[in-house]
Amino acid sequence: KRNMKTKAGQEAPAHPSRCPDPSAFKQQKLPAWKPQLSLASVLSCFFVIGAACLAVGICLILSANSVREIQINYSEKCSDCTKLRENSSNWNKECYCSADFMLKEDMLGDVFMYYGLQNFYQNHRRYVISRSDAQLLGRDVNVQRSYCTPFTTYPNGTPMAPCGAIANSIFNDTIDLFYNVNSSVIQVPLLKTGNSWWTDKNVKFRNPVAHNLSSAFAGTARPPYWQKPVYMLDEEDERNNGYINDDLVIWMRVSAFSTFRNLYRRVSRTRQFAVGLPAGNYTFRISYNFPVSKFKGKKYVILSTVVWSGGSNPFLGIAYTVCGAAATLTGFVITAIHLKLRKKKTYFQK
Repeated sequence: KRNMKTKAGQEAPAHPSRCPDPSAFKQQKLPAWKPQLSLASVLSCFFVIGAACLAVGICLILSANSVREIQINYSEKCSDCTKLRENSSNWNKECYCSADFMLKEDMLGDVFMYYGLQNFYQNHRRYVISRSDAQLLGRDVNVQRSYCTPFTTYPNGTPMAPCGAIANSIFNDTIDLFYNVNSSVIQVPLLKTGNSWWTDKNVKFRNPVAHNLSSAFAGTARPPYWQKPVYMLDEEDERNNGYINDDLVIWMRVSAFSTFRNLYRRVSRTRQFAVGLPAGNYTFRISYNFPVSKFKGKKYVILSTVVWSGGSNPFLGIAYTVCGAAATLTGFVITAIHLKLRKKKTYFQK
């Protein structure tokens, strides 16, 4: 193109072009696959996707329904202990209660024990951030500069280990299971380790490096709500103490809903429990410490088996079934519209 001239007869400077470079990529001329959608291909996709989702959804629902589960609300059965825990001055007084139940059928396979809480909002913004991940990794940090406030230090300046509202409010009820058979009482062996996620136990939580845990946590104090320091959480297994204690690790993974359950123990498959829990009469013996009446909550203890799809949670199966039904229904609607329009077209051509 010729350059434009000004009134004085001088050539004006040429402006750079804003057009993309004449390359195949910038001009969108690269080889591409452009599918030609036809009625047969569209309907085939809808019906195949619908059938697949329906099949998977039905399998998941049947699998979830095959899970054996028993749930007991022990906050109502332990009403005396509930009233005792309403007064915070009774924190050092022990309170025990029991809950009897009967298994009508055997619970075969691995049996898991959960504790459930209702109306406990772990998803509150200030509660979720009230922790120090650096401290839980075993590092020497200044907790006063963390988000643990107000659970950082005591008035004398002693830091809390671990700090924060999440750790301070840890679930601390002790639940034991007994099997009543032939006028005798047998305690069911429960496993307290191996219940947390591998990534949590081996990546996100570490104990401070020291000769022993008591010296590692020297100069720190337990959170106000705790009855034991962090290095004495499990007096039977030294490897299950400190920040890598399974109960602490599981509790620190907060729930997104106000009603939730956490894995507490697994039944050890030994002796008469080698194949699971046999049918019969059982008793939960509970050391009641965790108060729930102030926030109008409830506590549950759950025994459950698992299947290939997990525990008793039908949500995924229902979701697949709904999606499959929607895709199949859409396919039928498109077919009906096509047949109706084809009849009209045939009528006008005649």
